[in-house]
Amino acid sequence: MEPNDTIPAAPEGPAPVPPAPAEPPAVADAPVRRRPRGRTTLIIAAAALLGISGGAAVGYGIQAERAPTPLPALSQPGLGHPAKPLSADRAPAPLPAAQDRRVRTDGDLRKLLVDRPKGAKKTLTDELGLDDGWLPLDQYAETYYDDPHFMFESFSELDLRRVASVGWRQGKHRETGVQLLQFRSGDRNGAAEHFGDQLMYMPWDRNGAGNQGDPVKGSREGRYFLFPVERKAGYLPSYRARALAVRGDIVLDINIFDTVPIGKKDIRTLAERQLERL
Repeated sequence: MEPNDTIPAAPEGPAPVPPAPAEPPAVADAPVRRRPRGRTTLIIAAAALLGISGGAAVGYGIQAERAPTPLPALSQPGLGHPAKPLSADRAPAPLPAAQDRRVRTDGDLRKLLVDRPKGAKKTLTDELGLDDGWLPLDQYAETYYDDPHFMFESFSELDLRRVASVGWRQGKHRETGVQLLQFRSGDRNGAAEHFGDQLMYMPWDRNGAGNQGDPVKGSREGRYFLFPVERKAGYLPSYRARALAVRGDIVLDINIFDTVPIGKKDIRTLAERQLERL
């Protein structure tokens, strides 16, 4: 080939495709900054507190500027006793002693005790001349309660004034005791409290009757109870009936003990007879 000969150009082909640019590396998601918890609640609480304080201050200021309102007079006409005592022909007659219960109960309480039934024998202490109708507090607690020390303290707290008592024997083994417990007047109604305490434990306590009892006629809340029989080896069975009632400052407590079953009529009629005398 001669130097002047032109070398034919190579046929043009498709233009080369430039390489695709590399994708930038994925950037990790930036952490989202959370709103501090509790800030909104604190703002609301502070606003409420400021509102209450401001309202109280405004209300106090308004009330302080008002003129004081005079109070009504403590002494008003027509509410007190008449200026002059009533004349003799218009004054009410004094209550007779027979109708004034306080006169009777403040006297000799033994006179209000029920009479012994006909044919009944006196108790052993009465036969020996040791029973004058007044029962000492410690002796009463020792005779009729399983925890005499506790009852003695309870009677002292309730301000027991005196105990009038009468008892008798019937048949072979029946013994009956009737007690009138009179409490002093004070801050506490000792008669009502003692009666309520005794009535409350009777249906449930192991030393109680284990039943609700029956109402005593003539008393709003008085009740009488028959106890379940107690049996011990070598001893006769023991039966008991009890009646409780309250009238004013006096609590009536009647107990019957026997070795044979006691009828409801026996304890009921005795309680009704005693209530009639109070």
